[in-house]
Amino acid sequence: MKFIFGGVFFLMAAYLFAGGRCDVAAFVWPAYQPEPRWSELGIFGHGNGEWQNVYEATPKKEGHLQPRIPLWGYENEASPAAVARKIDAALAAGINVFIYDWYWYEGRPFLENALNEGFLKAPNSGRMNFYIMWANHHVDYLWNNTKSQKRAKPPLFNAAVGMEEFKKVADRIVSKYFSRPNYYKIDGKPVFGIYLLSVLEEGLGGPEKIKEAFEYVDSAAKKAGFAGVHIQVIGGVRLKAKNIGGIESPSLGQIFKYLGVDSSTSYNWLQLAPRAENGADWEYDEWGKEACAKFDAVKKNTATEYFPQVTVGWDNNPRYPAQTYTAVCKNNTPELVEKYLRTARDWILKNSDGKTRLITINSWNEWTEGSYLEPDNINGYGFLNACAKVFVEECSGQK
Repeated sequence: MKFIFGGVFFLMAAYLFAGGRCDVAAFVWPAYQPEPRWSELGIFGHGNGEWQNVYEATPKKEGHLQPRIPLWGYENEASPAAVARKIDAALAAGINVFIYDWYWYEGRPFLENALNEGFLKAPNSGRMNFYIMWANHHVDYLWNNTKSQKRAKPPLFNAAVGMEEFKKVADRIVSKYFSRPNYYKIDGKPVFGIYLLSVLEEGLGGPEKIKEAFEYVDSAAKKAGFAGVHIQVIGGVRLKAKNIGGIESPSLGQIFKYLGVDSSTSYNWLQLAPRAENGADWEYDEWGKEACAKFDAVKKNTATEYFPQVTVGWDNNPRYPAQTYTAVCKNNTPELVEKYLRTARDWILKNSDGKTRLITINSWNEWTEGSYLEPDNINGYGFLNACAKVFVEECSGQK
């Protein structure tokens, strides 16, 4: 069956992944919806969540590509109907997993409505796999487009949790999400993504407590009938402790082994190839070459399964006032995104340690960071077409 998106033919691809080629997972930023707790942060009074930053964005210099306008409109992503269209488009482009950013602050979930009310209630959600990345970062003024300085001391929302609260979070995720038939698993284990090990250390009190916390999740998953839990670190890996598991200044691989980490990936290329926010703009092609060249080293350093990551772009100016310009990634064309999707695909096909061949993409909808696959006024359906060429047409032998 063929579909037409933006004048380009797609092949329906949901069935292709059973053949063991690649699983392709896009991160979902669940902020484009009327989360009640926005009012606690004093932002997004229009009631549309962070869409407000998107449509209030303006070009800050010649050639600055803002505003970026979604071709599907400023949809409420806690709406099942809106998410249903996204699922169909993602599957047609060869993306079969959504990784939902998931938040917990001050004893309560945050931004969970996009997953619970939007994705899980979409009529076609059973066709799309998903898993949770606990985005356990503190909240400052990042999302407030009236603030040039983003730091807030103390944080507006503190993400650090003690052991009892960690167990509360773990129990919620195991009972509410792991049991879903489309929750993504590796070797029969539900994947639980963690963004910042450092914030776990901050709240729990040390590496030995992180290890204990991960063992608790694993035990809870086994009690729920699974083979255990697959812990995936996504992003920050720095710990303050110098002695971990009796080893002074351990390697990252030794840290992961002690904690019980099973795999890692990156949230975006800034973790692999950093760029200064107040520096000069940079070229996408150069960034991609530098970031993808790090895959081998990261896999070696972690001594675990590493799943390669592709970033679509970068421009977080919508989160800053009109007078503040932050450096952006230039010339992130669909053709170049296609190039690095292919690079990541070829790398994982060659380097996968096991049966799982997972590629992560930043992202499905990071509009205010300039890194999204959804169709817009600049590239139309170009990024989705790029995914389809790499993960559908080429993987099915139809180029």
